[in-house]
Amino acid sequence: MIDEAASALAPAVLGGWVRETRARTLQLVADLDDEQLAVPLAECVNPFLWELGHVAFFYDVFLLRPLGATAFLLPGAEHLYDSFKIDHDDRWGLPLPPRGATLDYMRRVLDATLDRLGRDAPDAGKAYLCRLAVLHEDMHGEAFTYMRQTLEYPAPPPRAAPPRAGALPGDAAIPGGVFQLGATTDAPFVFDNEKWAHPVEVPPFRIARAPVTNAEYAAFVDAGGYRERRLWSRRGWLWRSRNGASHPLYWARSGGGWQQRHFDTLMPIEPHAPVVHVCFWEAEAYCAWAGRRLPSEAEWEMAASAEPAPGGLAGVKRRYPWGDVPPAPEHANLDARYSGCADVAAFPAGDSAFGCRQMLGNVWEWTASPFYPYPGYVVDEPYREYSAPWFGYRMVLKGGAWATRSRLVGNTYRNFFLPARRDIFAGFRTCAR
Repeated sequence: MIDEAASALAPAVLGGWVRETRARTLQLVADLDDEQLAVPLAECVNPFLWELGHVAFFYDVFLLRPLGATAFLLPGAEHLYDSFKIDHDDRWGLPLPPRGATLDYMRRVLDATLDRLGRDAPDAGKAYLCRLAVLHEDMHGEAFTYMRQTLEYPAPPPRAAPPRAGALPGDAAIPGGVFQLGATTDAPFVFDNEKWAHPVEVPPFRIARAPVTNAEYAAFVDAGGYRERRLWSRRGWLWRSRNGASHPLYWARSGGGWQQRHFDTLMPIEPHAPVVHVCFWEAEAYCAWAGRRLPSEAEWEMAASAEPAPGGLAGVKRRYPWGDVPPAPEHANLDARYSGCADVAAFPAGDSAFGCRQMLGNVWEWTASPFYPYPGYVVDEPYREYSAPWFGYRMVLKGGAWATRSRLVGNTYRNFFLPARRDIFAGFRTCAR
């Protein structure tokens, strides 16, 4: 989507974003040796060297070429880094450039991008393409972070401890009504799957003020929830049986309690932090045990963005849970300011109008909604592969995690993963039945 709001971003601002996201990308791999960059073949990771080259290639394809470049800055790059032409498992057998040459390619792409941004007057098309490339790199920065968790590498910097603030029990009552689900046309940037706001009828409901905590989820595990077939859907039980799952992915029993692996360190679970690294099927089973349910995407977005009015809802929609002001450190646990999840009662300044906390940041939240296009969906150019290939068999997640960039997420942003993924920084909140 190209709009006039995007053109208001000056080249200096866009260039600052490009420099900043590239610096973060390089910081996420700077301490890894060549063997760690190679990584073993696994379904949920990529070789770090491949992913670094892919990030640079995206600028080459989706920014520099549309703005006039006639050749890739690395000859043959399209045969190495095109994620839709190179199958996942094949990436381990590619003749990838070594570390130094990969970093050199990234530097040359960065220099060419900054040169192109500073060459002409700002316009909406250039601003859109730049934001698209920056946000794509931001997404891969989060992927680098959870890949380090998967591979049991040390936590990336910074390594500040997240705040501890306790639990936040209880539900928020949402009056329901007709709600405009999706992005409005005055948003400065949206992805094609967010377009456009359309009316949906949502009955009144009650939603938890905070995500499910480690202590709450441990009660489900300790009660034998992973052994109770009646709590699991057919597909969920099939997943649990095939994987031998008996607790969250990185948990381990220690004496009378639970520990979890945080990157390369085993530590006691923080009782009031949200449970993380659980898949959709685990969230669904917990809800069955607790007599609750997962919110639909529309319910989640209504709780995050609507405002109450006498007799129902006001005719406004907030861009963020707290209003229209972009995220600041007091609002949410975003931008990897801390190494991991804060307690669910932290960041009260980020509450929605209905008192729901941490609807942005800390953990992505599974919803009950499959990932489908909105009415009238049209594929956006030039990144046609962003959404369309994934409709129908992934689930929608909302909100963002502690490693998510604040410029990426808002109330209408839709993340989407296969329901079996639990390497990602995902948790959930529940609704009353």
